[in-house]
Amino acid sequence: MLKVGIIGTGVIFDLNILGYLNNDDVKITCLCDTSVEKVKNKINLFNLDKETRVYSDYKEMLDNEQLDIVEILLPHHLHAKATIYAAKKGIKTISVQKPMALNLEQADEMIEECKKSQSILSIYENFLFVPHLLKVKELLDSDYVGDPSSIRIKTAMGAIGGWKVPESAKEWRKNPKTAGGDENGSPVLLDNAWHSFAVASWIFGEEIEKVFAWTGNYNGIDAPASVMFKYKQISEHLIPQYGHLELTLMPEMQIPSKYYPTDEFIEIVASRGIIKINQVSSIGNKMSDSKIFPPIVIIRDGKVETYDNFEKDWKISFIGATKHLIDVAKGKKEAILSGEDARKILKFNLAAIKSAQIRNEVVLDNFH
Repeated sequence: MLKVGIIGTGVIFDLNILGYLNNDDVKITCLCDTSVEKVKNKINLFNLDKETRVYSDYKEMLDNEQLDIVEILLPHHLHAKATIYAAKKGIKTISVQKPMALNLEQADEMIEECKKSQSILSIYENFLFVPHLLKVKELLDSDYVGDPSSIRIKTAMGAIGGWKVPESAKEWRKNPKTAGGDENGSPVLLDNAWHSFAVASWIFGEEIEKVFAWTGNYNGIDAPASVMFKYKQISEHLIPQYGHLELTLMPEMQIPSKYYPTDEFIEIVASRGIIKINQVSSIGNKMSDSKIFPPIVIIRDGKVETYDNFEKDWKISFIGATKHLIDVAKGKKEAILSGEDARKILKFNLAAIKSAQIRNEVVLDNFH
């Protein structure tokens, strides 16, 4: 049985933990958070073993525990430090929440230390386990709609609905030193938008050549934001591939959700057809009940097809991501995002932030 320790028991912990529950392959032996009371509440909430050890200092936990897997669910500025410390302690599978790090130097240090310690570094990305996104990836890889030429990912961020996020979780995101990004901080582009950067890279199986971005400013956050990019074309394609990420604000919009009041809508254009993807984060709400918004719509060969037979709950992607991580620790699978994979996404992400700063395109090969 694999021994698991989790550092950080904030809001996202409630989703990350689900794949470990009722799983005979693993046991959560310890939890860490600066608030011991919060940890104890989580132990009760998820009916964990009463002997689960509680720590308020992650270094103390890593010093004292013999773990097979450690999950790092900390504010962005602590990802690198905690990863490097865990690797030096010889923990073989280290999972880190997105974004991987604040900068490429930190990412390189994380990768290097994990190589030295022969630790597996895996960056947690639940969007790559969303059931209907996996189906779209399967359809694209099988050439069902031909050669894809463009992708547009629209992230709609509401202000009403969803679970209650503690003020403490909001505060560190307002600080550029802890949230990362440009000199004013980038709580949208380097946090929420990471999912879009990751999906755009993964779903076409291509790297990014260059990026151009604009960001606004609304109540101190870097939104609305628009990011255009060109794929590098490592493989030969019928048409040059481009993409667009749009992050929009709807401060008066209620998005019914069990989680964040946010949702995503994706459109992929290919040589033989168009794929429309309705909802990701808030799938399963009232919108999902409408026949107007099936998870997948395909326009192909003069016909319209819909795909609706999916589990409609964002938590399913977290369960899938965690179960995949367990298989990685058991040596059955490779990390969905290795350190090297995640570094490429981080570079794409940071290049977009830089582009918005300088108001010009950034070629990724020239960005360091």
